[in-house]
Amino acid sequence: MNISRLVKQAQRGNKEALLQLIIADQDAYYRLAYSYMRNEHDAMDAMEDMIVTLYEKLDQLQKSEAFYSWSKTILVNRCKAILRGKERFVPLEDEGEPSLAALTDDNPYRDTESEMDMEVLLSHLNDRQREAIELRYVHDLPYQTIADMTGTPLGTIKSRISQGIQKLKTMIGGDRYENDRGEITGAQADLEYRTGPVKT
Repeated sequence: MNISRLVKQAQRGNKEALLQLIIADQDAYYRLAYSYMRNEHDAMDAMEDMIVTLYEKLDQLQKSEAFYSWSKTILVNRCKAILRGKERFVPLEDEGEPSLAALTDDNPYRDTESEMDMEVLLSHLNDRQREAIELRYVHDLPYQTIADMTGTPLGTIKSRISQGIQKLKTMIGGDRYENDRGEITGAQADLEYRTGPVKT
């Protein structure tokens, strides 16, 4: 798929070209929206809002190759705006641990034991650390893209991720992995292991 060509066609009013761009990465959009909204209905609402904004503002995009990072920034902003409107965007450290029912919600993107495990671990981080770590390791976004999306300096993003990983490492090392710490080479490696397939 030629992203630049499709973006230029969309900027000239070709709605089909914009639709192709969105469909090509629709799973990533949905997972990103769901990570903020925590339910399917609100995630879909945020995506619909993003699509409307893309139609209205696509001509403002200067670099066509930046389409996906730009559109995901719009999606994140829409999610936060919706949550603020619902008065639900409260710091995660004040929310307490999510219930088992919330973690096992009927959602095709969140149906593995490893994801539920990560959700519980991430719930112990503050909201900024959690956001940065989810964007980096769950959504596989580059550091600079995360900085651009959140309007935060690159160094601050790296610091939040590093501090969050250290906190996760402490929790993992002091709990269920106590007897096999020698196999853990670092918190980052363990985080990546836990977001992958469950190993029994």
